[in-house]
Amino acid sequence: MKKEYLPYVEGLIELAIKEDIGDGDHTSLASIPAEERGRMKLLVKQEGIIAGIEVAQMVMRRLDPDVKFEQKIEDGARVKPGDIAFYVEGRVISLLQAERIVLNIMQRMSGVATQTSVYVKELEGLKAKVLDTRKTTPGMRVLDKMAVKLGGGENHRMGLFDMILLKDNHIDFAGGIKPAIEKVRKYLASKGKNLPVEVEVRSLKDIEEVFEAGGVDRIMLDNFSLPLTREAVRRINGRAEIESSGGITLDTLREYGEAGVDYISVGALTHQIKSLDMSLKAVEVV
Repeated sequence: MKKEYLPYVEGLIELAIKEDIGDGDHTSLASIPAEERGRMKLLVKQEGIIAGIEVAQMVMRRLDPDVKFEQKIEDGARVKPGDIAFYVEGRVISLLQAERIVLNIMQRMSGVATQTSVYVKELEGLKAKVLDTRKTTPGMRVLDKMAVKLGGGENHRMGLFDMILLKDNHIDFAGGIKPAIEKVRKYLASKGKNLPVEVEVRSLKDIEEVFEAGGVDRIMLDNFSLPLTREAVRRINGRAEIESSGGITLDTLREYGEAGVDYISVGALTHQIKSLDMSLKAVEVV
């Protein structure tokens, strides 16, 4: 896990615990002796890419610092029904409290990683990389981004703070492409910031305006048809990175990659996913 991700993940875990446990897991407290120890296993029930084991261990240790965590599979591995990702041993009450939190996190992360791997495979052999977007569940973005990487994709920006992306609304409110880029350049200089700059374009004419203004690292081709994408790649001619975005499906993905773009951003990686089926079950302590 990237060091900068840690505060987000820890904060998310705290929220998940507060949300689920509240003033106490009264079912477990009423039926299980406080110091009773037990053992559980994470059982995979569907084929895909597993993700979130590292986070699951953090959840377990947050609820029981003395837990014993025996990992059997690495994050990002392809799994099949019957595979066991890990065994965990600790206080039974803590294991029961962690169960749903761990499954919610791992099932979603594994679903994102699995879906991402399908898109990545479609671009096999091409230079184009699959990018995620900011179309994520509020508060869970860091987990979605981690899962995309584990599925073989690449992360776009984490948020509004780590990259300049002038989209259509920014450009319209700023008075056009040139004024928008000029204002960005002045702003970055005044703040002493060195952030990558990307500009969304809606036509071939927009591309020429971008280069007239200069100082751009990447150009996003918004809802360009395949013929327009090929022409845009020809005109840009290596002067900036190229990202295709908007309306690109799994069926058309490879064609856009073959057009010569560097990146293809796909919102469906994180907002149209199916969670991977798995369970956390009690096993005999050995």
